[in-house]
Amino acid sequence: MTIEFKDSLEQFTRYIQLERNFSIHTVKEYQHDLNEFLDFCKAEGISDLNDVEYLHARLYVTKLYDEKKARTSISRKISSIRSFFRFLNREYELDDAPFSSLYHPKKEKKLPNFFYEEELSKLFEENVGDDLKSIRNTALLELLYATGIRVSECTSIDLGDIDLNYSILRVMGKGRKERIVPFGHFAQDSLIRYVNEARPKMMKSKKHDRLFVNMRGDALTTGGVRYILNEMINNASLKTKIYPHMLRHTFATHLLNNGADLRTVQELLGHANLTSTQIYTHVTKEHLRNTYMNAHPRA
Repeated sequence: MTIEFKDSLEQFTRYIQLERNFSIHTVKEYQHDLNEFLDFCKAEGISDLNDVEYLHARLYVTKLYDEKKARTSISRKISSIRSFFRFLNREYELDDAPFSSLYHPKKEKKLPNFFYEEELSKLFEENVGDDLKSIRNTALLELLYATGIRVSECTSIDLGDIDLNYSILRVMGKGRKERIVPFGHFAQDSLIRYVNEARPKMMKSKKHDRLFVNMRGDALTTGGVRYILNEMINNASLKTKIYPHMLRHTFATHLLNNGADLRTVQELLGHANLTSTQIYTHVTKEHLRNTYMNAHPRA
């Protein structure tokens, strides 16, 4: 039985959406990874997935290394293709051995980047303003830093998900897991001002419940968040690069530096495993070491 690319990918997409209940962001990642692999198969003259062998799997991974892809990216692509082949094995008894035999590349031990408290203070101070954009941008920055939420979680927040009286936020995380995250009075004050003063004017004639909107009144996208943060960095004349996840790293690092326990930080970040949170202990140890080396007279 011939297993065609397009039909099998559509079936797999429906499976991870409906049965596995994966988020839109995760589904798009799977589709991107699998489309890249299927394009590789076509270039190799393969039109039937039954014809994929271990040799093709090895060639594909070699191609990814030749393209200087990050190890984490290669590992994710292998996982995506393995899941796809397991699905085809279940549905069509397709041999899923080609990719199940591959080893995942070891992850690079790379510590996450974060802001020092002085840098973050400057970022806030240099972007204060009374215009609509500044009010929104401050509220966005305050909430990202106050909660450590992912940018995809931030752009999915509806007005009904946030309680400005009790300063708590309901977040839908990875795997459709819901968690409640508190935030402090700085974020509370900025959000109240944004919701009451700026958002109604920015909405114009648009009608939707998304919390953060762009200047046309449409829901803010993840790309829009990145653009705003880069604009704020430029306004503050900070030389560092910024990306939304950096504020998540900063949130976790500052909590641990100031005495929070690892389990609490894990819960706030929405990590399924404690090992995902433990990387921040390495960051704080490095921070302590640098502080000691710079401050101790005989270091």
